[in-house]
Amino acid sequence: MMKFIKYAFSLAVIALIAIACTEDDNTDYVKDIAAPTNVSASISVTQDNTGLVTITPIAEGAVSYDVNFGDGSENEENITPGKGASHVYKEGVYEATITAVSLNGLTTAATQSVVVSFKTPENLVVTIENDAAISKQVNLSATADFATGFEVYFGENPSEEPVPLNVDETISYQYEDAGTYTIKVVAMSAAAESTEYSEAFEVTAILQPLEAAPVPIRAQGDVISIYSDSYTNPESIDYNPNWGQTTTYTEIQVGGNNTIQYGDITYQGIDFSGAPINASAMEFIHIDVWTAEADFNALLFPITAAADGTTSETPYNLELKQDQWTSFDIPLTAFTDANGSLDFSNTIQFKLEGVPSGSGTLFIDNLFFYKVPSGIDTGLVGTWKMSSAAGALGVGPAVGDITWWNCDDACVIDRACYYDDTYVFSEDGTFKNVMGDATWVEAWQGVSDGCGTPIAPHDGSNPASYTYNEGTNEITINGKGAFIGLAKATNEGELTDSSETPNSVTYKVTFSDPNTIQVSIETGTGSGTFWQFTLVREGVVSSPLTGTWQMSTDAGSLGVGPAVGDISWWNCDDACVTERACFYDDVYVFGADGSFKNEFGGSTWLESWQGGTDGCGTPIAPFDGSIAATYTYNNGVLTINGKGSFIGLAKANNEGELSDAANAPDSITYNVTFIDNNTISVTVETGTGSGTFWQYKLVRI
Repeated sequence: MMKFIKYAFSLAVIALIAIACTEDDNTDYVKDIAAPTNVSASISVTQDNTGLVTITPIAEGAVSYDVNFGDGSENEENITPGKGASHVYKEGVYEATITAVSLNGLTTAATQSVVVSFKTPENLVVTIENDAAISKQVNLSATADFATGFEVYFGENPSEEPVPLNVDETISYQYEDAGTYTIKVVAMSAAAESTEYSEAFEVTAILQPLEAAPVPIRAQGDVISIYSDSYTNPESIDYNPNWGQTTTYTEIQVGGNNTIQYGDITYQGIDFSGAPINASAMEFIHIDVWTAEADFNALLFPITAAADGTTSETPYNLELKQDQWTSFDIPLTAFTDANGSLDFSNTIQFKLEGVPSGSGTLFIDNLFFYKVPSGIDTGLVGTWKMSSAAGALGVGPAVGDITWWNCDDACVIDRACYYDDTYVFSEDGTFKNVMGDATWVEAWQGVSDGCGTPIAPHDGSNPASYTYNEGTNEITINGKGAFIGLAKATNEGELTDSSETPNSVTYKVTFSDPNTIQVSIETGTGSGTFWQFTLVREGVVSSPLTGTWQMSTDAGSLGVGPAVGDISWWNCDDACVTERACFYDDVYVFGADGSFKNEFGGSTWLESWQGGTDGCGTPIAPFDGSIAATYTYNNGVLTINGKGSFIGLAKANNEGELSDAANAPDSITYNVTFIDNNTISVTVETGTGSGTFWQYKLVRI
């Protein structure tokens, strides 16, 4: 495991890119360079009673530094990154100013305290703590009278170099192994003598998740659950069948949520062969996995049975992230494409394997099949563009796996000319790539990688059409040079020359919601290379929620119970709907610009906690729509921002149920499930782990 120091050192390596550029390169990018960030300095005081101090500036995005020593002396300028400025101080406390300069001359300044004392440090106090969230990491800070800085030895390597620590800072260090280590801190001043502190400290490992896996957002009707507290699991199922494995099985609670722990996993089965599951109508398998081990992964095998009893299985590689939940949404086609004998209409078991075998422990939650929400219109007609979320563009060995390469946040900014391209699917079956004056071009097109003028035939100049087969979830784009995502990705492979451009390209497509699609293409049949793109619908509808909504007047559209889908504690029946007509005509307006508004007309339903009696009455601030509000929606999670704005009942929020309007939160997060394009189920648990779920059914009007 790689050890790291979360200290302020940042080595600014300047490659002098401009020198390597040819004369005809465009240098317009310089004007877009931002001012330096994270400006600070490392302070080193010579321990010889001379007052000699070296200030080494640190920043991101700087090509040089200027230092004002803070004692009235002359500044030192044009300091090269990685170099320091030396200066002799008299005894005292000074504020040095470090100015970082970017390539285009923009500057950012920061101050750094410089303490020069010819007294030996006294009253050294060292604080060492195990990090609460990161396994085998310690956080250390120190204080001492007259100290100008500290050196820290973490005790893992006998020949280690000390780690510098500035006054009033904290450093972190991650060990390779848990255990007891002697940590030494040396407090230094300008005096020749120093003061030391040593402590035998036990470094601990976090061996299980501290937070529960993310709560699933799929509706029960679109799910066949294998293991999840959020859904109904099969009655006849064995999570620890005796298959001769040495894996240990324990069910534990994490954050009030049941979780399976498979210890030292070699292989492990989950058996429901006594009541096989017909998952043929499902489209995905979801699973959440946590491990404390580095370089430890898993394989997931669904196992099906034929009529003659012959079983079929095929693995999917689960690449895990250490010390965090990793969520997977795996298309069933990832299995059936690899093994055509799999028959999900008679699914009997799952199998998990540790990779390497027996080298780690897995924590499992939310294993279930699911399909795209029922009744959602998955028409492609409209204008689409790449999602600007990190990872929306990527490549890997399987659909859902983009570990080989993916476009992170910095990449999205770098390729802004690409992320504003649009893909237009017209009602008449025509298709068009619209790229404006610039898009991302690559070396195989005869130019350098970067933003540039679109190059024929991948410039949208040729006529094109499309066909969409909902049964096979395939889009075929017909027309030389027309494409989705990347021009080079084709069914025959990756292009190396534009002359090889095919006349058509076929992609797999899956709708995540009415306005988000996952598109993938295997570049060459059986190549095992899958380019993957997340596209979002553009235009009037900026979110599937955009529009005006109202409570459904169906009995039971408002209710509360111990779980999502259960309103047995109380729900509004037909008589209640009639009595609360002033509530059922309230509207919830989601603007295309991200604005949100509660609109009540002259009256709404009030409750006694608002200072009166239950009944229809004039809306009471702040729950009267008078405060501006906004909303965000992503993959089934809706957040309303704005004090007093809400869905359904004003009292129900993420902390609990209000008893006083003064405690109204600034935001509330709900889970949303689309029943169809114009009907949604909205839920909120009133207090994390409370087991109280208020539930609302809304319709678009």
